[in-house]
Amino acid sequence: MPVAVVIDWQAISALLSERLGEPPLELQAIPIGGGDINQAFRLYNAKRQFFAKCNRAELLSMFEAEKIGLDEIRRSHSIRVPEVYVTGVAENRAFIVMEFIELSGRPDSERLATQLAAMHCRYHRQFGFHCDNTIGSTAQPNPFCDNWVEFWQRHRLGAQLSVGLRGGFETALLDAGARLNENVGKFFQGYQPRPSLLHGDLWSGNLGSDSAGNPVIYDPACYYGDHEADLAMMELFGNPGERFFSLYHEIFAIDDGYPLRRGLYNLYHLLNHANLFGGGYAGQALALIKRLLAQV
Repeated sequence: MPVAVVIDWQAISALLSERLGEPPLELQAIPIGGGDINQAFRLYNAKRQFFAKCNRAELLSMFEAEKIGLDEIRRSHSIRVPEVYVTGVAENRAFIVMEFIELSGRPDSERLATQLAAMHCRYHRQFGFHCDNTIGSTAQPNPFCDNWVEFWQRHRLGAQLSVGLRGGFETALLDAGARLNENVGKFFQGYQPRPSLLHGDLWSGNLGSDSAGNPVIYDPACYYGDHEADLAMMELFGNPGERFFSLYHEIFAIDDGYPLRRGLYNLYHLLNHANLFGGGYAGQALALIKRLLAQV
């Protein structure tokens, strides 16, 4: 039988109380399902509630990077994200505790387009981020770089292919991926992206709407990169619809070459899913690589 995981909620409640400057909160915890990577919980008492995620102690840096990303988005004053209150380790379990937001379905297209475009209009001098983080549970390196093509080759496609090499990707996928990676520059002829603040993992499961109808995004894998990468991910496992893209384009123009690059950006996520979950994702990735190679 599996060994029950002990989480020291008393210690976590004490740290949270100290962070908030409040008397002991004496919180109870209810598990929340749906996550593939972490254990999730709603923490509550008669007056307050919070959202918490837990994992192995050695994964604390994953939660610390998540906090940095959420804080970066909050400072853009563009779109709502949960406020993070505390991260740490208790009873050999890493944890992150943040604001609990009651979600109520899909966000309004106009608000989402306006606010996401505003977030993407927060720029940096270089591509990359202040820290490395994770995409799912896969390490995502974010060293600052002046050249976007080089960044994507080395720290996105190249990084995933390296993980796949260690994890047993078939030779056909690795060879085709390497050929595509050598030709990434051809997708950017006549197009030079600016380093925009990205969510980094913006599929439909990582966005919602609060009770007032405001868009909310969460579980980021933030970095500064081409805004098209976020838009592409929104179309990989779902689609925000034509109205969203039309409204977004009015604020932040979408280049005519986006449909070509969309597959390149989503390949990164398919390779990551192949590394994390196996199954048919490797076959999907290989088929996409072949289509992309045929276009260049």
